[in-house]
Amino acid sequence: MAEADPSIFASMRHIEEREVADAAALSALLDETHGPFVVRGLVREWPLVQAGEESPSAARQYLLERARPVPFTVSLGQPGRDGRLFYDNDFGMNFQTAKGKLADIFRGFDDNEGRSDAPAIYLTSVDMRGFFHDLADENLSPVLDRKPLERIWIGNATRVAAHNDVPRNLACCAVGRRRFTVFPPEQYKNLYLGPLENTPAGRTVSMVDFHSPDFDAYPRFAEALDHAQVTELEPGDAIYIPSMWWHHVEALDPFNILVNYWWRDTPAFLGHPQEALNHAILALRDLPDAEKAIWRDLFDHYVFDAGPEVTEHIPESARGILSRLTPETAGQIRAFLLRTLNR
Repeated sequence: MAEADPSIFASMRHIEEREVADAAALSALLDETHGPFVVRGLVREWPLVQAGEESPSAARQYLLERARPVPFTVSLGQPGRDGRLFYDNDFGMNFQTAKGKLADIFRGFDDNEGRSDAPAIYLTSVDMRGFFHDLADENLSPVLDRKPLERIWIGNATRVAAHNDVPRNLACCAVGRRRFTVFPPEQYKNLYLGPLENTPAGRTVSMVDFHSPDFDAYPRFAEALDHAQVTELEPGDAIYIPSMWWHHVEALDPFNILVNYWWRDTPAFLGHPQEALNHAILALRDLPDAEKAIWRDLFDHYVFDAGPEVTEHIPESARGILSRLTPETAGQIRAFLLRTLNR
């Protein structure tokens, strides 16, 4: 994979590094910290990390021995595309997906080892417990108390455009090196985001090529860079990315494995904010300006401010969904939305 212009990263502030003694200390740090941070060597003792230190083939063998006999989905890029998983010129994807046995997919890594024009090969967000036996228990989550989603990402030298995630994220570098470039949530205006519904991996992404940014086409990206932070992870290191922080991810070696943990601190019965945004585009965005202004005030009143004046004049027993939501009242909203959206 071609190297990025080093001047892009040279002036960036490095992501803060923190030390933790144990899982309890990490949990406390997560509760008190609002920005990203790096913990060096957090998962250095994982068997997967140790296998990768021996060799990439040893790491692959370690995974093969634990793989369940199910088809794996793999993304395959075109040779010579610099590992960037992105759009093609017609806003389709510049990669294809296929299914196959993990052993066959891993042979693709062997066959392309040492090729400067190797196609991107990437297994993304694989459920560790659903696709492997014993893997998650042998390489134990540092945030198991948060009941996270446990995912593994396996690939060669690839680049994933800047995007964000709603859950909080602890990403652990298991094999190979990874560079993370992160931006605060409010920098979305300077990252030149692409389509909402047509994306490489489910989240809208920055259109800027970080290896060769076009400041004529994307002049506000210079402002985003003023707020960027960067780190390079070695095997065993971990990075915490708060909810909604933008992150551009580069796998720097010919074979790389990342394990990440996603969790939210809100009850599982609450809806997904992205769905609300999509619904608002459907229902509100194209209204006349005067009507949108009225609805903006109502959203502030009922959603974003939601002060005591919303309900203090209503008997508590009659407040319904205006009270703090419960599984029952959340279910009522879902049922209402299903009825109205399907009519």
